[in-house]
Parts: sequence; C-alpha cells; structure tokens
Amino acid sequence: VGVIRTALFNWAFARHFGGTFVFRVEDTDVARDSEASYRDMLDALRWLGLHWDEGPEVGGPHEPYRQSQRRDIYADVARRLVEAGLAYESFSTPEEVEERRRARGEDPKLGYDNADRHTTPQQAQQMREQGRSPVLRLRMPDPQERETIEWDDLVRGPMSVRTDHVPDFVIVRSTGDPLYTLVNPTDDALMRITHVLRGEDLLSSTPRQIAMYEALRQIGVGGPTPAFGHLPFVMGEGNRKQSKRDPQSSLRTYIDHGFVPEGLLNYLALLGWSIADDRDVFSMDEMAQAFDIGRVNPNPARFDIAKCEAINGSWIRRLDVDDLADRLVAFMVGQGTLAGADGDDADTVRAATPLVQERSSTLADAAAMLRFLVVADADLVVEDDAASSLRENAGEVLAATRAALDQVTDWSASSIEQALRGSLVDGLGVKPRLAFAPARVAVTGRRVSPPLFESMELLGRGSTLARLDALAERVAP
Repeated sequence: VGVIRTALFNWAFARHFGGTFVFRVEDTDVARDSEASYRDMLDALRWLGLHWDEGPEVGGPHEPYRQSQRRDIYADVARRLVEAGLAYESFSTPEEVEERRRARGEDPKLGYDNADRHTTPQQAQQMREQGRSPVLRLRMPDPQERETIEWDDLVRGPMSVRTDHVPDFVIVRSTGDPLYTLVNPTDDALMRITHVLRGEDLLSSTPRQIAMYEALRQIGVGGPTPAFGHLPFVMGEGNRKQSKRDPQSSLRTYIDHGFVPEGLLNYLALLGWSIADDRDVFSMDEMAQAFDIGRVNPNPARFDIAKCEAINGSWIRRLDVDDLADRLVAFMVGQGTLAGADGDDADTVRAATPLVQERSSTLADAAAMLRFLVVADADLVVEDDAASSLRENAGEVLAATRAALDQVTDWSASSIEQALRGSLVDGLGVKPRLAFAPARVAVTGRRVSPPLFESMELLGRGSTLARLDALAERVAP
C-alpha cells in the first residue's frame, strides 16, 4: 500500500497540472521480478482506477516502458560515460576496500574509497588476466571543485549533501547488469520526466542521481534534472515502518477483505496529505483538483486500519445501490459463496443489498450478513456467539414464533412483522429486543443481521420455518 500511495500522489500531481502520468516498470532485478509480479502490478493499478497516460499496454513516445526490455539503451549509455571519462572500471573487492580502510585507521564500514579512479589500462589488463571482472562506477565531482550537491525537495524543502560523503558508486555490476543508479536517471532523462514523487527511503540516493543527471547531460542525454519530492514513510502496527512481509501492507489483503477502490484510495490519500482540515471523504477527481504537494506532511504517516474501514464504509454508502449490488455479487462469486453472477441466488443477493448498505464497512461485512440467503437450510451454521446469546426462554419464544408464522398468508415483511409483534411482544409480553433474537439466530445464524422481517421475506416461508424448527430442536431440553 505504500507503493500505491506513492503512485496515487504522482497521479494526482499529474492530473492537477494537466501533465502526463508515466508508468514505468523497474524489473531489472532478475532474482525478484517475474512475469506474474508484472501482471499483478498492472491488475492492481487497473483495479484501483489509476490509469496511466504512458506505459505498458498503453504505449507512448518512449517505448518500451519495461526496463528489462531497455538493456541495450543502458549498455550504450554506460559505454559513452566511460569513453567521456565520467565513469570507470573498478576492480576492488569489498574485502580489499575494508583492508585499505583498516590500514589507514579508518572505519571499514565507510565503504568504497575511490581507490580505482586512477587505475591504468595496464593494471586493468593484468586484473582481467587474473580472472577479475570490474564493476562500473560513476566519477563523483571532486570535493575540491564542488563541496555540496543541493536540491529543493518538493516535500522537505532545501536539501544539501557534501560531495565527500558520496563516494563513486556502482552503476553496472561485474556481470554487466545495470543498476537502479544508472537505469532510472537514464530513463528519466530519455522520457523527459519533470517531476518524481517517491518514498522517503530513496532520499539518500538523490545526490547520486543528481550527479548522474549531470553526467548524462555531458554526453548529450536528457535535459534538466527532475524535481524530487520524497514522501513520508507509512508506519504499521507498533509505529514501525511497514514491511512488504506485513499482511497489512499487501493490496491483496484489502481486495480479499472487500474494500472498494474508492475507499482504499481515499484513505491512502490521507497518509501524509489532506484536502481540508475538516474533511476526510472525497473522490479522486476532487483530490486531483485540490492536490498541492506543499500540503504533504514530511513526518511519517501511521496506517490506521479502523479509520481505513470507516472511510471505506462511507464509500459503500455513497455507491449507487445497483452498482454496490453488482460488486457484492462479484465479490461473493470470488469467495465461492455464489456459483455465478446470474441465477436465483445472485438475484436474491441483489435484492437484499439495500438491507446491508448502511451496515457494512466492507464487501466482506455485507457478504457475511447475506450468506444465510444462499446456503442450504441444512448447511446453515449458527455462530457460537449467536448460540450463546440465547436465553432460557428461547424454546418458548421459538414455538410462539413458529405458530404465529403459520397463520401468515401474505408472506411479506409487513405481514411477518405484524404477526410476530402481536404474538411475542403483545402476547408473551417479551421486549422487542429479546422477542426477535431467537428468530434472528435461527434464520441467519448470527446475532447481527440485516433487518429480520425483510430477511424472512427474501428467504421464503419454507426455509424460514425449517430453520426455526432446527433451532427449536437444538435448544429443546
């Protein structure tokens, strides 16, 4: 969800200014990236409704938009950087760097010491003959010529890093595989990217990327350095940064729990930004119209699942009931609760949707409340908390309920309500809250359900009476 929040802010920024939202797939890590993960990413953005102007399957003037398909471009850029003296081969191993640091009385954790800057062609040839393969490093500005690298962060304001704190960094592995430090600035330059909103975890790489943009311009690649805005971390439980391993951080968790895209995006927009101090619920079009990067709070944002559910519930209540019914049917089909989107059971769910729209925070809530309508009478499970809520007089109340319903000729919610109120409230003198509880448990298997009389009407006379009889048998002494 942190990645989605970042994509959302980029989308809103582009839409606000009438710009172009570019979706580029960074899939150069062969060990981590797969065709399945690529497809999942496309499906996720489509499910959310974050449509891109340039990118995979949409096209654009800078195709291809998958970095795994742009390796020839990166190899050519790397070659030109070496020929211009802006990058160089480095043969030092991590162990050799540490040994040199220790010999000078320095902390070995300081990393690379720029020792290979002046390797001669003869020395390089000797190392190749020894079977050693070099990495390519970008030559950072000399601290004597330039003391700092500076930029004005769109979220955090003026930033400055001393050049002597940024050693020459690897842009191509010894295997020939290009790294993020090369491919992203190269693509930004070639694709004419003007603004980049990204996670705070990439803040430390910004000085290196600025140096790379400057080097690229020297070989005639690209134009101005993009403007950067580094978005705050999204914190999870225990006020710690969300990890990809946390179930709460996975989009699939929210899809499976029945969140709607409008609700989830609305809540993610609140993680570091607000449309107004007194307003939490808004559409994505409203967000794009009002989006101001200057209103993004640089402090970490805490993911609050309770508030996320509340925002989602607000959106469920905002939806047109027919739209909600179709989404609910599709969700229950995906769950396996419904066999398909057509047929009597699906029609029953659609008819019952208005009964749960005001009571549900997620589609999963609504599906749980309506499941009793589409299961066989014999398969209805009475939940433990519902069974334990029954009072000692449940048998007597169920018997009176059954007798009253036997007399109902017009099987409608109003007739059912009239018969039960007359028999249980007026006849037995039971308070309404207690009078209808046994019937609710019998019919739905739950303590919390859609309105009881409407539920009985939708369920039908036969199933209603059969379920009353089953519970009466269960509670009989």
